[in-house]
Amino acid sequence: MKYKKLASVIVISSMLLSIASCSKTDNKEETTAETTAETTIETTVETEVTATTESTTTETTVETTDSYTNPYAGMTAEEIVSTLTLEQKAAQMILPPFYMIDADEEAKYGYGAIFSKPDDIPSFTNEEWQELTAYYQDGALASETGIPYFYGQDSVHGCDFTAGTIIYPHNINLGAANDIELTRKMGEYVASDMLTSRNVWNFGPCVAASQDPRWGRTYESISSDPSIVTPIAQALSEGLLSDSHIIVCAKHFICDGYPKYGTGENSDVARIIDRGDSQVSEEVINDNLAIYQALVDSGVQTIMISHGSLNGVKMHENAEYIMKIKNEMGFKGFIVSDWDSIEKCSGKDLKENVILSVNSGIDMLMESQNFEEAMFCIIEAVHEGSISEERVDDAVTRIIQVKIDIGLFDDPYYENAEPLYAIDDEGALETARTLASESLVPLKADGGLTIADGSTIFVAGPATDDTGALLGGWTYIWQGCADQDFYGKVCPNATTILEALEEVADEHNYTIVTDESEISSCDVVLLCVGEKPYAEWNGDAVDLSITGDMTLEGNAEAIELAKNSGLPTITLLVAGRNVIIEDYINDWDSVIMCYLPGSEGGHAIVDNLTGAREYKGHLAMPYYKDEADIESGNIWLPIGFSAAEN
Repeated sequence: MKYKKLASVIVISSMLLSIASCSKTDNKEETTAETTAETTIETTVETEVTATTESTTTETTVETTDSYTNPYAGMTAEEIVSTLTLEQKAAQMILPPFYMIDADEEAKYGYGAIFSKPDDIPSFTNEEWQELTAYYQDGALASETGIPYFYGQDSVHGCDFTAGTIIYPHNINLGAANDIELTRKMGEYVASDMLTSRNVWNFGPCVAASQDPRWGRTYESISSDPSIVTPIAQALSEGLLSDSHIIVCAKHFICDGYPKYGTGENSDVARIIDRGDSQVSEEVINDNLAIYQALVDSGVQTIMISHGSLNGVKMHENAEYIMKIKNEMGFKGFIVSDWDSIEKCSGKDLKENVILSVNSGIDMLMESQNFEEAMFCIIEAVHEGSISEERVDDAVTRIIQVKIDIGLFDDPYYENAEPLYAIDDEGALETARTLASESLVPLKADGGLTIADGSTIFVAGPATDDTGALLGGWTYIWQGCADQDFYGKVCPNATTILEALEEVADEHNYTIVTDESEISSCDVVLLCVGEKPYAEWNGDAVDLSITGDMTLEGNAEAIELAKNSGLPTITLLVAGRNVIIEDYINDWDSVIMCYLPGSEGGHAIVDNLTGAREYKGHLAMPYYKDEADIESGNIWLPIGFSAAEN
């Protein structure tokens, strides 16, 4: 193909409501300066690219030649860095979001990478992503250095900000399934989807080990036990790395998941646990370092630092442990900060925090707004002697080496890169469905775990017919979105529990009933309740009850209806963590924890309910009866539990 000469009008529109497109009514979430970091972007990509920055309209003039020749062919990373000015090297260390810059700015500075997503439903298609990423590549190659950039995204359970792709089960499901080979296969399929969309830098896997289910990132954790996290994270990383164009970013270094309740970072918003202080022993630290050592050995090229603190020291300025990765663990890639997190370090201003974080070993700075200022801070600090140019050279050499290793200099538009699989590959669909099935954990099985052929089934509860609830957060938009808060299906290519039941009704001679007036004619109630989608601190919870503030609207009413029916009840819990069910479990004959099983979750759940597949899932985190037991450590159901075997 010949590269088109691009002269596009860039329309920038950044909205404050992080899930405005997902709500039928006014957004109920608190609007804060922090939530604008995950802004709603309305972007249209047609023949020419439409992209974003705030409140500006700019006509770009970037043009590229009809062919591309690598100007650095045969050169090492060190040799390339030696040709760069300090200003050019500082730019390589900066990671701005796409909606804050246009191609002219990329051409002016030559930023090392670009990131973020449109917080809107429907999300970009593959074709739109390809156009958008090529647009910025035009800018990068038109810069003085001509060094290509790469695009980063949170593809944490599939290429989950691209319309039409398979959304795989979340990490908490992977821990419950504990299928190493299938997880590796999932990584291969996700890598293929990432390459198709050109979102080649994956901010994942998340290797947190959540210790408190009240944390809003619990579902991003594979297990609370690092020994379970390690092989699964390693398999997922190896699967992603099966495509040589993909960059993997293990996160969040280190002891992510251990913050003490009540220590959550309070900046613009109140947090209970998220970004808090991990007050842990040396033994716990070493257990978590072992996770990263395994991933370094597997070849991950980047590591992202935790927002939180470790024993009182913000990780973004914790040189002791950041430098341990480089000096003791053999890591040759680069270290990236998390969203604006250097700004929460102990310095009195941005410049001091840039100096602290860079001198602590961070190589690339993820800045949502102050990216240009951060770049100039690096330059000024070097001139003043606050940051050595040797430290800058190390950072940029690491960044350039990753670009060389993925073939970016030779093929910046991925013209010769062929994804191994189509986005709806049958093997990928089967992998997603099987992983979801294997992750279902029976908590109680007094009434059996399958529904007999010929049954008349009353299907109740808000999770019954909701794709968004099956997907959870980090799906299309930052917070995720339930269908009940949307104008239709959040994920059109997903199958709900009700739809999946209806698909097999004839085969199993099921009669499906949803009309409350007909409940007395039924043999069994299938009660489907769950949590609303959330991400990060917005999921921090005081009350973990299945009828608490974080749950789907209608849970309580459906639970009461099932109880009053007097019918045998099988309850499905669709949630990102082990929610508290102590007040209700005695009214239920069987209980199955489904977690967040993804776009094939409806099919997978029904596969197990019909007996087409066996229940293979086991708890990868302890289950508590109430919040007091979380504090005391009094466990109800231990890691490894399954009512199918007990």
